[in-house]
Amino acid sequence: MGMIDRFIGMGPTVSAVGQAATGMAEVFTQNATRRMELDEEAYARAITQLGQEFQAVPAGGFDRFVDGLNRMPRPLMTLGVLGLFAYAMVEPIGFSARMHGLALVPEPLWWLLGAIVSFYFGAREAHHFRNRGGIPAQPAQAATDASALIAAPQPGDDFADNAALRDWAATKV
Repeated sequence: MGMIDRFIGMGPTVSAVGQAATGMAEVFTQNATRRMELDEEAYARAITQLGQEFQAVPAGGFDRFVDGLNRMPRPLMTLGVLGLFAYAMVEPIGFSARMHGLALVPEPLWWLLGAIVSFYFGAREAHHFRNRGGIPAQPAQAATDASALIAAPQPGDDFADNAALRDWAATKV
């Protein structure tokens, strides 16, 4: 198109008409690219604000004590079950009497015990799932524009062999 523009001499005129048409079109329809940039910026700010709300507070003595209590049920249950095996070998008659006593426990009480244990371990698992990455010492800074949120390709990326994408990535950095 450059050669034709030089012969005809209408290059700047055609560009101005094209820009005017684009500006006129944006009056009637929204610019989708700009909308995506603004949405991404709003998302980054919301995530930063959320991270600041959940900053780690230094744990006091009571917090450490309660954390220690919360860590006790699993080891105690494990040691209790192993103790039952040892008790069955050392005192089979006493073990049999106690297991017979457990057989007399009504079924709804077993359901209640199962629900309590399930909720305890479920809440514990949910807590560890939510906090699996650890709590950052400093909140992440929000990106001020959408282009900062786009990661530049690294040599190990799938399109590192594509020259056009490599050139594009070099202009983004």
